[in-house]
Amino acid sequence: MEPGGGTEPGAAASDAGVNSTIADELLDQALAERRALVRLCLYALDRARSSGIVERIEEGLAGIGVTALRPDGERFDPTRHEAGGTVPTEDASLDGVVAETEVVGFVDRGRTLRAPVVTVYTAR
Repeated sequence: MEPGGGTEPGAAASDAGVNSTIADELLDQALAERRALVRLCLYALDRARSSGIVERIEEGLAGIGVTALRPDGERFDPTRHEAGGTVPTEDASLDGVVAETEVVGFVDRGRTLRAPVVTVYTAR
């Protein structure tokens, strides 16, 4: 090739490798920033006093794939829920059922960010 008339053979492959590395770094940075923003939203959500603010933050999180977990009425599952307390019941069919969600849990596209803290019915 003439000087200044083009690139050396293999230069395109080298450029593709550099571009791929830059793209990987940018993706890693974007994902790290997303995780930080989600953590910040959860922090703000835990401190929000207004039900309207809570609803708006949860809607925003749901829009990016982060959903709230309120397992009220579901069977308690220690692999998915954290027991915060119990409440006695005379109804044996409610034994082991989540009575109330004390702290809302969250999942990000199926990956648990925070397990919900729940109160569980226990038969007397």
